[in-house]
Amino acid sequence: MGLDLATRTTLVRTRISFVARVLIALGAILGGWCITVIVEARFYAVMPPPLQEPTPTVAHQHTPVTDGASHGAVAVRRGHWVARLEAPTAKLTATVLEGSDDATLNRAAGHIEDTPLPGNPGNVGIAGHRDTTFRPVRLLKRGDPLILTTIDRILHYRITATSIVGPRDVYVLDPTEQPTLTLVTCYPFTFIGHAPKRYIITAVLETETRR
Repeated sequence: MGLDLATRTTLVRTRISFVARVLIALGAILGGWCITVIVEARFYAVMPPPLQEPTPTVAHQHTPVTDGASHGAVAVRRGHWVARLEAPTAKLTATVLEGSDDATLNRAAGHIEDTPLPGNPGNVGIAGHRDTTFRPVRLLKRGDPLILTTIDRILHYRITATSIVGPRDVYVLDPTEQPTLTLVTCYPFTFIGHAPKRYIITAVLETETRR
């Protein structure tokens, strides 16, 4: 014998109520996660330089390249503050942390391992996500200034070129004789999912001052 109309209506309302509660709970969890991501991103975006050079622990090794001579390896801990990057014409201000892994790039821009540390000679590589930290990068063009602030100096760069390359075209990070800054992000900027190409900004050092 089938259920009467009143019973069926009650069952339907119960199920709808349950689904609604689940959706509300999922929405609250997602909202909390989004707030956490936004707050964390804001925290890292305005993170000030450390008062003194920290003592590294678990570290990457970087050997600055200049005139073919080795100046010794510098150890920097993954996720540690490295520099602050500014692009005034695009209203970009980003903290640069050590490392280019997903965990680091989800918080800030990342110094690309095996390239010289900011402030050292050679080709300094910095990566960032196109839809978060490096979103303003799409507005940059040749001739625009870039400012990189480290623990002890301020470096002023000028953009000389922009290019689009494949993800395997790592030659853009090859050592250079002239002090160079290379920014890397995914391309196309509006692509849904994992973008197939990389957008490259190349800038050369113009002036450098001690802090």
